Amino acid sequence: MKIKITFLFLCISLSVYAQKFQVIDEAARTPVSFATISFGDGRGTFAGEDGVFDFVKEKYADIDSLHISAIGFKERAFSTTDIPDIIALMPEASQLSEVIVTAPKRGKFKTKKTKATTHGDIHTSWLPTVESEVAVFFKRYEGKTTRIGKLILPINAETQYQSKGKGKYATIFRIQFYEPENGMPGKPIVHEKIVFAIDQEAEKVFELDIQSKQIFIPEDGIFASLQVLGYANKEGKLAQSKKYREVKTRRGIQKISTAFRPLLPFTNQLSSQKTYVRRIFLNNKKWQVFDKTYNENSNLILSGSRNYGMGTIVHVFEEKK
Repeated sequence: MKIKITFLFLCISLSVYAQKFQVIDEAARTPVSFATISFGDGRGTFAGEDGVFDFVKEKYADIDSLHISAIGFKERAFSTTDIPDIIALMPEASQLSEVIVTAPKRGKFKTKKTKATTHGDIHTSWLPTVESEVAVFFKRYEGKTTRIGKLILPINAETQYQSKGKGKYATIFRIQFYEPENGMPGKPIVHEKIVFAIDQEAEKVFELDIQSKQIFIPEDGIFASLQVLGYANKEGKLAQSKKYREVKTRRGIQKISTAFRPLLPFTNQLSSQKTYVRRIFLNNKKWQVFDKTYNENSNLILSGSRNYGMGTIVHVFEEKK
């Protein structure tokens, strides 16, 4: 009898926790890394590098549909009662900006640096959530052919706040690029995926080398964005975990997006507004300028800290005569 009961509980456990799905490219039949899985109500998650994600109906009883999307692919939607094990997305090149990634450019270039603007005040730092994306605008250097060699990312990692520490962690981030459109991030620019992790021991200014990606800044400039994918597991891969916690309030149970470390220091030291933000699972993925129109009650905005001080190291090529 005990064996039968144990087997029954094992079956129930598997039915609740072992439901995995994979997102693939319908044409190439290869995994679509870090595809966006939206639950359609302000919640969601991301597939891992192998295109695999977890979804358990019993854990999300109030969800009736999933929306699967990725840059360069047509979005698909499924009822949560009829999700195929393999989800194939059709490439849609028309959604992408012209390819800026080119063959390695030859010739002499000068290296120029735009310093990052940072500080150590946690009260004027952005607390990233799993779907949050922060984009910063950059121009070509003096209008010349400019390649991005490194992105300089100011962060406030855990070692600076040991008294507030909650143990070790590694947060996985993704870098994406967009062409400007009406002053905001517009069409995404196709490039190789840029995904990396930051842990509690990271330097205050994190330098990310992307020279090999051959990203050139268009004539009208470029937006570089930093997006949170989630925490890494012990193997260094994206952890498939519930990204929301449930909090009891007078209005009932509220689902609060889980915050992810490290913090991103915002600044009031820049002369112009160049930072835009969005929430992937809210507001139809719409970009918004980070000012009072985004959130008039934000402590960051009220303090004037409206920009993320991302910097760059760029290669400026000599113009042929």
